[in-house]
Amino acid sequence: MAELQQFVARYFLQGGLGWAMIGAAAAVALGCIGSARGIRIAAAQGAGVMSEKPELFGKLLVLMALPGTQGFYSLICAILIGMWTGLLGGQVNLHPIVGIAIMAIGIGTGLVEWKSAVFQGETSAAAINMVARQPESSGRAILLPALVETYALVALLAAIVLMLFLKSVAIG
Repeated sequence: MAELQQFVARYFLQGGLGWAMIGAAAAVALGCIGSARGIRIAAAQGAGVMSEKPELFGKLLVLMALPGTQGFYSLICAILIGMWTGLLGGQVNLHPIVGIAIMAIGIGTGLVEWKSAVFQGETSAAAINMVARQPESSGRAILLPALVETYALVALLAAIVLMLFLKSVAIG
């Protein structure tokens, strides 16, 4: 019990590293859950189309895989948190409030990545239906889920900017 109290005191009460790591873990978990769900939605639709038109596999593969990018964006966010906190090379002593702010950035980024991956999966499924009816429209069909992708990138960029701002305020 005393070891747990020391751990909590060191990483949550006296320092912010524990809070920051919760943010990194949440970003990855939420982004990857969303990507898995988005891919499931798109792949289920793709499998239905390919059961009747297997020659469309090449055109549908990108549409089925697109919702997976949010998991990678979430991983990038977690790596940046790890670098920022000193966990990945170096040691930064974080104030608990800074750790909580980093946790909020990670959770917020993870939530956006999760929801945008699901929405992108739904949009990809609609685009897959479009390609099933008009195979020559596959180039245009990719643009539909790519529009949703824009906001996944905005969330990652916002996380980067917020972490840079936080670093300049907390350290500089």
